[in-house]
Amino acid sequence: MDTAHLLPLIGRSERLFQEDLASHGEQLNSEVAASRFLVIGGAGSIGSAVVLELFARSPRVLHVIDISENNLAELVRGIRSSQGYIEGEFAAFCFDVLGPEYDAFMQTQVEAIGGYDYVLNFSALKHVRSEKDPFTLMRLIDVNVYATRRTLDWAGRASAKKFFCVSTDKAANPVNMMGGSKRIMEMFLADEGGTPPVSTARFANVAFSDGSLPHSWKQRMDKRQPLAAPSDVKRYFVTDAEGAVLCLFSMLLGENGQIFFPKLSERLHLITFSDMCVRYLESLGIEAVSCETEDEARSRVGELSAQNKWPCFFFNSDTTGEKDFEEFFTDRESVDWERFSEMGVVMNDGSPDADLLRHFDDRIRTLRQAKWTREDLVSLFHEVIPGFGHRETGRFLDGRM
Repeated sequence: MDTAHLLPLIGRSERLFQEDLASHGEQLNSEVAASRFLVIGGAGSIGSAVVLELFARSPRVLHVIDISENNLAELVRGIRSSQGYIEGEFAAFCFDVLGPEYDAFMQTQVEAIGGYDYVLNFSALKHVRSEKDPFTLMRLIDVNVYATRRTLDWAGRASAKKFFCVSTDKAANPVNMMGGSKRIMEMFLADEGGTPPVSTARFANVAFSDGSLPHSWKQRMDKRQPLAAPSDVKRYFVTDAEGAVLCLFSMLLGENGQIFFPKLSERLHLITFSDMCVRYLESLGIEAVSCETEDEARSRVGELSAQNKWPCFFFNSDTTGEKDFEEFFTDRESVDWERFSEMGVVMNDGSPDADLLRHFDDRIRTLRQAKWTREDLVSLFHEVIPGFGHRETGRFLDGRM
């Protein structure tokens, strides 16, 4: 969905970061054009948006890695069909950076092109629903924590001058394991970054990104199924292109340990999923009809669709890890509000507790050698993250329509 159609759905008429792009655009363009980039997880929603922004600025080298063969193919087709070609080298590769292929790939690139100037990591398990079982949770830790550290280590060996990794607003005062894993990732980056320097970004939900609830609404309608959304959960939304710009600023202009985020303004405010769902249907010329139960919503698709209406089930959230609203920084973090017009920067004010991080590593290593439980991992997060506010209700998103 293009930006012009997205903005009204999230309650806006103007794009974010236009003043900052006007002030720093030439600097970004010249740096990209002179540099070599490796984008990991580059075929997902935000990763592919960043790849498009980089490609448009004609980098010397742009390599993309992702585990999704289909998404990579679509990324390349989309670029060739829209922007065409650049003088620099553009290539896509399909493998898991946690496997041996990544070691071989990086060693080959160091020998062939001298490594990369910028390494960007967008690989992540991003769903709150991923905390329902101990096996998916361990994979979440592998991807969000250990894959990040692995790619940072190789960025240093490849003589990169900067490493960027995407975080999430859910890492600020986390209440779920996904946000907690990203907070632990941030802690390790603060402990291990410096050579190369590391910066990151926390941003709002990317509207209609792959796998998101809004993205699923189109699929539900294509399959003639009702729509569902919580009516009491509020989120900030950005477009994929806006998220990509925030990442570019953090990567190219951020200093070691800094975390970029969008400032709140008239153009960025909280919106409920249910309101967004109603707007989505209105954009299609369809009236939303609220149903009392899931069964009622499922049973009325044929009846209502014939009247250019659609059944919706709006509910109060009661699933584990859901937060009423999101935030971009905590009261324990200092923020630079002056450097950019529409971006705030969390400063690197100190080092995390290295003993806690070593304890995390040791405990994960021990748990892998045994039959670990979900409770083991939740308990470990409580030990490592100061003030971890995990919300346990006994219900998970897989139990929702």
